[in-house]
Amino acid sequence: MSQLILSEMPKAEYSSIFNDFVESEFFVIDGDSLLITHICEKSLKPGQNLHFFYLIEHYFVDIISKGGQFAIVFFKDAEDAYFSFPELLSLRTALILHLQNNTTIDVRTEFSGCLSKEWKIFLEESCPYFLIVADEGLNNLQTQLFSSLIIQSWAMKVNVVLFSGQASNILRLYAYFLPSMNRNQIFFKENKNKIEDAYKTLLKQLNNCRVSAISSLFRNLKWENMMEEAYETISLLKQLWPEGSDIRRVLCVTSCSLSLRIYHNFLENRKKTTSNQKSNVKQTGSNCLTLQEMEDLCKLHCLSVVFLLHLPLSQRACTRVITSHWIENIQTSLKMKRWCEYFILSNINIFEFWNMNLTHLPDLSDEPLLKNIAFYYENETVQGLHLDLGKVIMEDYEHLWDTVSKLVRKFDVGKPFPLRTTKLHFLGNNPSPIRDSSKKKMPNLGFIPVSSNVVDKFAGDILKDLPFLKSNDPIVTSLIKQKEFDELVHWHSHKPLSDHYDRTKCQFDEKSRDPRVLRAVQKYHVFQRYYGNSLESVSSKIIVTQAINPKKDLSGPKSKKSHVAKIGETTKDLGIAVQMMKRIHSLMEKYPELLQEADRHLIVRCLKYLGFDELASSLYPTQDAGDDIKKKKKNKYSIGIGPARFQLQYMGHYLIRDERKDPDPRVQDFIPDTWQRELLDVVDNYESAVIVAPTSSGKTYASYYCMEKVLTESDEGVVVYVAPTKALVNQVAATVQNRFTKNLPGGEALCGVFTRDYRHYALNCQVLITVPACFEILLLAPHRQHWVKRIRYVIFDEVHCLGGEIGAEIWEHILVMIRCPFLALSATISNPEHLTEWLQSVKQYWRQENNRMEKNIASKRNAGYHASVPKDYLQLKQSYKVRLVLYGERYNDLEKHICSVRHGDIHFDHFHPCAALTTDHIEKYGFPSDLTLSPRESIQLYDTMFQTWESWPRAQELCPENFIHFKNKLVIKKMDARKYEESLKEELTRWTKEGNVQEVKMVLENLSPDLDFSSENMVKMFPLFVEKLRKMKKLPALFFLFKLRDVEERAKSVSTFLEEKQERKRPPKADKAAHDMANKLRKVKKSMDKQKIIDERSQKKTRKMDQSLIHEAEHDNLLKSLEKNLEIPQDCTHADQKVIDAETLQMVFDRVKFQRKGAELKALAERGIGYHHRSMSFKEKQLVEILFRKGFIRVVTATGTLALGVNMPCKSVVFAQNSVYLDALNYRQMSGRAGRRGQDLLGDVYFFDIPLPKIGKLIKSKVPELRGQFPLSISLVLRLMLLASKGDDPEDATAKVLSVLKHSLLSFKRPRTMHMLKLYFLFTLQFLVKEGYLDQEANPMGFAGLVSHLHYHEPSNLVFVSFLVKGLFHNLCQPTSKGSKHFSQDVMEKLVLVLAHLFGRKHFPSKFQDANLKFYQSKVFLDDLPEDFSDALHEYNMAVTKDFASFLLIVSKLADMKQEYQLPLSKINFTGNECKDSQLVSHLMNCKEGRVAVSPFVCLSGNSDCDLLQPDTPNHVILRTIGIDHTQAPVLQSQKFDSRGRRLSLNAYALDFYKHGSLIGLVQDNKMNEGEAYLLLKDFALTIEAISVSLRELCEDEGDNVVLAFEQLSKTFMGKLEKV
Repeated sequence: MSQLILSEMPKAEYSSIFNDFVESEFFVIDGDSLLITHICEKSLKPGQNLHFFYLIEHYFVDIISKGGQFAIVFFKDAEDAYFSFPELLSLRTALILHLQNNTTIDVRTEFSGCLSKEWKIFLEESCPYFLIVADEGLNNLQTQLFSSLIIQSWAMKVNVVLFSGQASNILRLYAYFLPSMNRNQIFFKENKNKIEDAYKTLLKQLNNCRVSAISSLFRNLKWENMMEEAYETISLLKQLWPEGSDIRRVLCVTSCSLSLRIYHNFLENRKKTTSNQKSNVKQTGSNCLTLQEMEDLCKLHCLSVVFLLHLPLSQRACTRVITSHWIENIQTSLKMKRWCEYFILSNINIFEFWNMNLTHLPDLSDEPLLKNIAFYYENETVQGLHLDLGKVIMEDYEHLWDTVSKLVRKFDVGKPFPLRTTKLHFLGNNPSPIRDSSKKKMPNLGFIPVSSNVVDKFAGDILKDLPFLKSNDPIVTSLIKQKEFDELVHWHSHKPLSDHYDRTKCQFDEKSRDPRVLRAVQKYHVFQRYYGNSLESVSSKIIVTQAINPKKDLSGPKSKKSHVAKIGETTKDLGIAVQMMKRIHSLMEKYPELLQEADRHLIVRCLKYLGFDELASSLYPTQDAGDDIKKKKKNKYSIGIGPARFQLQYMGHYLIRDERKDPDPRVQDFIPDTWQRELLDVVDNYESAVIVAPTSSGKTYASYYCMEKVLTESDEGVVVYVAPTKALVNQVAATVQNRFTKNLPGGEALCGVFTRDYRHYALNCQVLITVPACFEILLLAPHRQHWVKRIRYVIFDEVHCLGGEIGAEIWEHILVMIRCPFLALSATISNPEHLTEWLQSVKQYWRQENNRMEKNIASKRNAGYHASVPKDYLQLKQSYKVRLVLYGERYNDLEKHICSVRHGDIHFDHFHPCAALTTDHIEKYGFPSDLTLSPRESIQLYDTMFQTWESWPRAQELCPENFIHFKNKLVIKKMDARKYEESLKEELTRWTKEGNVQEVKMVLENLSPDLDFSSENMVKMFPLFVEKLRKMKKLPALFFLFKLRDVEERAKSVSTFLEEKQERKRPPKADKAAHDMANKLRKVKKSMDKQKIIDERSQKKTRKMDQSLIHEAEHDNLLKSLEKNLEIPQDCTHADQKVIDAETLQMVFDRVKFQRKGAELKALAERGIGYHHRSMSFKEKQLVEILFRKGFIRVVTATGTLALGVNMPCKSVVFAQNSVYLDALNYRQMSGRAGRRGQDLLGDVYFFDIPLPKIGKLIKSKVPELRGQFPLSISLVLRLMLLASKGDDPEDATAKVLSVLKHSLLSFKRPRTMHMLKLYFLFTLQFLVKEGYLDQEANPMGFAGLVSHLHYHEPSNLVFVSFLVKGLFHNLCQPTSKGSKHFSQDVMEKLVLVLAHLFGRKHFPSKFQDANLKFYQSKVFLDDLPEDFSDALHEYNMAVTKDFASFLLIVSKLADMKQEYQLPLSKINFTGNECKDSQLVSHLMNCKEGRVAVSPFVCLSGNSDCDLLQPDTPNHVILRTIGIDHTQAPVLQSQKFDSRGRRLSLNAYALDFYKHGSLIGLVQDNKMNEGEAYLLLKDFALTIEAISVSLRELCEDEGDNVVLAFEQLSKTFMGKLEKV
């Protein structure tokens, strides 16, 4: 089992275990793993209970604040692992009691072990997505328990998350994630008996430990006797204190009396055995206390508990730290006392009617305090120091000791004073017993004065309250530029670097006149138009409403009439009835004015045929039923249900949508809805808007209207379209090129593209399509301001990425930096009002700034300046209003289905959305706003309600036939059905509120599908599932999975299935025939070529000419036969051959000929299959997108990249894998692809291998609220300062910089957060000034350009430059011989090693190092940094940490100290009045210094501000209410350790690849996924290239070794990567 777990470790994915929203995930935490992870925390002193409970609650609050929903489980068997650690046994019991009594956490203690039946049932019912567990215990037996739990979880399809290596930031918690794979489930099945036997053996061993632990201490007393003794002691105390008491007092007196009684017995027994075993007596006697000494120990304990009762945390946090350890002789007594505490706590729950206050369970004992008191009585009183205890403490202590003596009864325990009657020292000798924390000097508190316009305007209001250093302070004087390393003399570090735009590969030389280049450009445009056309042909269908054709108008009714007449005479068939009603709908809705009397008569007759008499008579009351329909005939055609029910149940998706009839002159292609017209008004008025509307509802149209408007306005104006992914950028670019053409002056283009990989006409186009990071680069570039002023509109697509995991802060920056109006589009935001309000505040800022600038320009003109002011946005009319446009109606309904396997076949069950709800959910939150029902589902809900509650008062009123909006309506519209749905939802909510909860429960139960999930291997069933969808005509479909490997594997498995099917169908000799034909064909071709040469030579038209014609005919004939032989039968491919011609198909295939996955994608595409994920090149993705949209490929497996706006509508969407990334947001984005507007009136969503509870949670949970990220980083501040000081237009640049600083979403309406951000901004300035990147006027200097150029990689960019400045790279990069420009392999490998430590950091879980695995090509574990680099890194880290510590001390005044003295989760308060009348307390609690920025709970273990000077200080040490922690310090740890001090090694993938150049090697040895590895290597190669180009630009010397070495490395590494 251990080997299996170790082999899975390196494949663990280190990712955020809560995605952007976690309400849709329920998980379980193993309580014992939680306990041992936190007990091993290095900041915790053994025996300091309150600090331990603070750590636990801190962890829980962190999880809960991120939306975590979990239960914590303590297995009964797991208790047996602590018998060697009795102190942890009582702690564990106290933890369980505390969580049960003082918090709302769901604590489960009813399961015996992880293999028990109850635990299995719990997992099946609650379906947790993952279990958080430790990978190593305190001893081997506990590790085996954890291993059993991991294996069993995998067997139950529950994923595992490790405690080791977890890291948290403001929004996310990162951890190692070990998914439950099919191979793990098979392992458990195959070895089930062995695993169960091993577990039983383990339990026996643990039981033996318990027996031996107890017998060694309690001799003849058994476990049961001890429990009885504890019970009796508490019963006796209950008589003494009938009014009840506090748990601390109770535990103190009962455990002291019980341990004294048992110790007395223990000594008595020893005396009896003296005569028999003299040698043993000597042994035992030497390591035991006398009874009096034991009494003294108990007295000290009682006094320490009185201290806990009376001293507030503020006083206890100042306790001195005693470094001496307990002597060996006292250990037996301490162990015995801890056992007694455990027995007492185990009995506490029995006394439920006794008034016992359990609030202070977290603070039962404090060993460091006990040592402190013991030290005073042993050492300081002996030296003549006698301090007063104080009246209150003395009385309480006497009361406790008196109670102890009453409880002991058997013998006299002596008086409470003196506390020490014996002379034995309990603490060992130590040369310095008291820790002096004053030795460590905290940094001088104060900021270096930095004066600049930006600093004064942003943080001016807080500067007066801050300490500043004087100009003669050594820190300030040392800033006078330290001389750089000699070799850097000829380096112009301050020279402005070319920016990312200049460096990005240009697709074509835009100015070139070379015919080859021109041909390539032409080819590119032709393809882009084709690509755009593939997009538009579908979207045009989405947009166009069927216009009325004048010719048809005249003949319309006649042709319709003949149809109706025909239908009227058919048999009783619902399908035909549906068709008939569809036509009646169409006539009544579209052509009412053309209908004549005879037509109306016919419609009435048809309605009567169908049995809709009431409806017929309401339509045309005068016609008599008896005239033309005999009863028999009527029965023949009547469908037997009312018209309203019939329309809802069988025609739901055909119901007519309410669409406007009046055209809008601004739109030619279709008639826009009201909300779409509002968007057009927004653009016409130059306003901004946040637009939230479902996928495929037509919100993108506004962006094209906006582009058209700017294009028609002038040739200068620019529209920027910001898309989240490169796939979407390519798609929008193609659409724009397909939609618009415009004759522009030379060198100008209509559409341009700018991504990290390439650019194309980016700055000389009118419509720029880009990704957020690249747009930010342009906005922050000091010399691009003139271009930025040309921007008229910015369109942000998928703006909810503002809450995403990667790059979210960039969205914030660009939203606040643009001065022009914008459109922000999204389908999924749950708090759009908050977002709009924030953006409105930004627009107000720009209104003020623009007004101010206008005044300045005017005053300059008046003063006689003839400044050349560009015609920019100041002169252009723009509104500063931000509108919110909401639209919630999808064009087509979505229906959900659950797939299950029964008897080896796939079955589908319809999943009614209401089945996802619970009565609690309806009561608390009502119905989720976007939980909609199709008309058929509304009927189903009504029927279920009707059947459940027989005497339902409103049953008749809400019956479809009587419903107010349906009554006598021939044409029920979509909006009418929506009103009916709302009425039913309101009624069901009313049931819950009026006490009919039981009925509601029944309704929900009856609606949920009755499923028994089989344990079939669902991966194997996948191809069968796809086949079934094909037979049901549910293709094209998108299948969403979340792991790159699986996306490819599933697509290939479907292809293999089809190939095998074809193989089975082929005639036995077909392969041989094909082989023969191919050989013949080769021969014929050969003779044809030969003939050709002969003909050319002879140049005579001889008889041989006929010969060549015969050859040609034979060749064609053979070719046709061979093609027919190899042709894929129609039922062995999912491709639709008819939709695309062979030539176009070939053109699409040719584009991927030289791509990494080209051949594989082509082979899959021929079977109608494709896959789509982020590590494919854009050409590969385009192939899949185009062929899917054309309808050639009909099965695509994909990751979430496809959900972000890429236009790939389909009939069905399948969720084929559960994942943490399958959350409420992604579910809505992905399911939104189902149902093509204009093609499908209904979209289908299938859940394949997704647990039922998860489906319910996905459907009912809300999408995430946008909460904002931590907005600042060192590199960002440096880039802002570069813009402010070097910008072409200083006023505009400063306004932009201030907008970024002032408008973070995180601090919107939160003044304290704003205050903290201002302080953090000042800290970053300090850091940049000290490192030599800014001067004291905040002007960039030194290598500021290089640092900001590598801003993607903070803090590695800062460390890299510090290595360069110290000359370490110059020492390393020595050529093979003097004057040579070539560097040895050894030098190159060392260079890669250093760069891998900086830019290629991927850690393995700590436990993986124990795995004894054999590696073939790779080294796998990255070696440590070379010594000189390691020393330099340590020096850098120490300097940063010191600065950060002084910053924390300054920020600490923002803390909310009321909250800091409470436990974070249970809110138990530890404030109170300080004890002033006790001299002893004042003496012991005298460490008042150095307790400013650390949590008072953490101070209990002797931690102080000085601990902040360690670079690896954990976050929980810092005050938690200041909103900042060590993740914001730019420190780069060369070695990372988990909370238990175990090292997490780095994966050497970059260096290994450099050595062997094999991706397969990385998959095999480094346990990486191929696509993932390729992406990481590409990123690494791009970083090396960026460094190489920058160094070349900064250095004048052609032959500088560092520049040459980087150029050589960049070329080699890129070369190796291109080969794969």
